[in-house]
Amino acid sequence: MVAGPLAPPAHAAPVDATPVAASWQAAPLSSREPAWLSPVDAPGRVDQVREEQWQLDELQAKTAWRTSTGRGVIVAVIDSGVDGTHPDLAGQVLPGVDLVSPDGTDGPDPVGHGTTVAGLIAGRDDDDMGVVGLAPDAKILPVRVLDQENRYDDAMIVARGVRWAVDNGARVINLSLGGSGDSPALAAALDYAFARDVVVVACTGNLATSSSPKVWYPAREPGVIAVAGLERNSENLWSGSITGHQTVLTAPATSLFGARPGGYWRVQGTSFAAPLVAATAALVRARYPRMSAGDVINRLLVTAKDIGPMGRDDRFGYGLVNPVAALTADVPSVGRNPLDDNDSPGVVGFGAAPGSGQDRAAGQGSDPFTFTSPKQARWAARPAGQPADTEHERLWSGVALFVALVTGAALVIRRLRQSNR
Repeated sequence: MVAGPLAPPAHAAPVDATPVAASWQAAPLSSREPAWLSPVDAPGRVDQVREEQWQLDELQAKTAWRTSTGRGVIVAVIDSGVDGTHPDLAGQVLPGVDLVSPDGTDGPDPVGHGTTVAGLIAGRDDDDMGVVGLAPDAKILPVRVLDQENRYDDAMIVARGVRWAVDNGARVINLSLGGSGDSPALAAALDYAFARDVVVVACTGNLATSSSPKVWYPAREPGVIAVAGLERNSENLWSGSITGHQTVLTAPATSLFGARPGGYWRVQGTSFAAPLVAATAALVRARYPRMSAGDVINRLLVTAKDIGPMGRDDRFGYGLVNPVAALTADVPSVGRNPLDDNDSPGVVGFGAAPGSGQDRAAGQGSDPFTFTSPKQARWAARPAGQPADTEHERLWSGVALFVALVTGAALVIRRLRQSNR
């Protein structure tokens, strides 16, 4: 997921509602002045994009930055790619991997979705222009798993991306994607991340683009921080946000200005709430570098601002993520991930794949300046044990069953070792 300045896809809306947001071309890395801004000789001019970063005020970013800016923490953005040449991300993006177009012919981010997510996490805070991330000194590790239509047809690709990110230094993983079906292969990859002390954050999904009212997978996998979205400057759940029993936290999700290859656009969706929680996890990991992932997650939960019904509820989870409290509160160690039930990962057999029906990357809605994307297609999964129609499908069913069995055995061994300590 790493692309240069490309024309926006037809389904995406650049920020062009007002004269100030005319066509924007990526400036040289030595200059961060978008073409539509007034010349340097107008020092009183305010940058519209920076002014619109309302989520930073909502989450008290400047106060949080007195304690931590995320320095030294790698956040994997498993998405459509990341345009590391964008002025707000220059120097922030590490070498990544493209699991969709390994030869790089699609460019770093042909969709723009991943670049937006990355900017919300680690956009540079070295001037008063453009998008600044909530963890501006964190580094982004881009892993491309979404194709040119912002979809994935095989959850195995996402599973490979998770494992690659873990093996290449990610301490936090952001998954702004998902769907209605479970995946044993992806569940096993997530358990691989948990066993290696990685915090995993995922979006709960959007109602308008879902074939199911359930919280999306992988957000509902035990151990993952499932993030729903809030309306701008309020404690109201965004009307387009899927929510349910697995909801863990909420974060701002509407009227967000985001970086994209070649400029900016206004976006909304739980895709863009999740990275604000991932960024908060990065702030905490930088502040407490020896703290386990389980304790980082617990800290985010117990310090969240309770909204809605008292205590954890199915709409808001534990509440609004609270970076300042997460960094400064006195929270006893729990020594484990409070969200992980420690059962074998995933489900027995196969349901519909995360790419089935109308599910897709979770950033869209009815707003005219919304990021939207084509629906995902089905992939060739079958329930475990069901006769396959072709030799190819029989082969993959056998491989999936073998992976599930091996994973289950590994987990039993791991938990026996833990119980004997």
